[in-house]
Amino acid sequence: MVMAELPIHTKDTSYKVFIGEGLCSKVGSLLPKQYNQVFIITDSHVANLYLNEVVASFSSNVTVSTYTVPAGENSKQMDWFHECHTFAIESGLERSDLIVALGGGVVGDLAGFVAATYMRGIDYIQVPTTILAHDSSVGGKVAINHPQGKNMIGSFHQPKAVIYDTETLATLSHTEWRSGMAEVIKHALIADHEMLEQCLELPSFDSISNATLADLLKKGIQVKAAIVREDEKEKGVRRYLNLGHTLGHAIEAESGYSSITHGEAVAIGIDFALFLSNKQFPEATLPIDAYRKWLEKHHYPMSSKLKEYSIEALMEKIKNDKKNDRQQIRMVLLSSVGEPTLASYTEKALMDELIEFRSEVRDT
Repeated sequence: MVMAELPIHTKDTSYKVFIGEGLCSKVGSLLPKQYNQVFIITDSHVANLYLNEVVASFSSNVTVSTYTVPAGENSKQMDWFHECHTFAIESGLERSDLIVALGGGVVGDLAGFVAATYMRGIDYIQVPTTILAHDSSVGGKVAINHPQGKNMIGSFHQPKAVIYDTETLATLSHTEWRSGMAEVIKHALIADHEMLEQCLELPSFDSISNATLADLLKKGIQVKAAIVREDEKEKGVRRYLNLGHTLGHAIEAESGYSSITHGEAVAIGIDFALFLSNKQFPEATLPIDAYRKWLEKHHYPMSSKLKEYSIEALMEKIKNDKKNDRQQIRMVLLSSVGEPTLASYTEKALMDELIEFRSEVRDT
């Protein structure tokens, strides 16, 4: 078994990301310390695939309890957060014990926020099972959604390890591939010209080799790790990781977190960010046409989703974005590939831009 180890450093802590095949059966042996009790939070889809394997990875002297939430973004809400706490209390979970987040970004955010708040914070690890989670499992941002906005209730709580079994990616649907690869190309756009070219030249997602996928995931994690090391609490450069997320989160919220995935919505948001960037930096050479061809090649939903909601409704959600400051809407743009920046818009100015953008976007 070939396993890569990537170090993550923040101001106050360090941990490792393990990437390789067959790691679900090794989770118990890859922990940074011994725990008496482990509480695994997963979802109904992942539980049927990997839960037994992860449970069996722990030695017989470790007490393992599990809790399964419904698969999907709607589990990232207060009711399921409360239920996880209740089950942890009833299971006798103590401050010195461990929570394991087994699943994609939804489970990672939910379980991480449970860990951040249970007894004022206990250890947890991430065991991601989607491409999208290569981004969300690293960096310690954990949260649940509010009807008025995505990730509005949350905290910063770094995991003790991230154990990424790439064999789990073989079971992903085309929708999940689109969702995850949107975050991969986001990392490339904000930090790495060569990685961007690698993304743009990819064949159909289901024909990507394991070696190429592992390489892209490592590069994406390294981009995020470098930014998190410099700005753990999102006071400065970490905001650049939100490229495409302002409009993306608004679309997700308007959909009720049901009819479009996070990454698909972010892909639309990135297209809008490139549209705005081209206006802000007319002399820049931005890959707008190449990016749209990439969206078309991989069948991302664009016009049909963007036109499903009113501009006014989307703007109401955008106004609640966490990056906004003093009534100004702050958008992450690119002055060039690898050069992200923040730009401020009034509500009226951004609404006019969104109307123009929507009129020119067509379905892929």
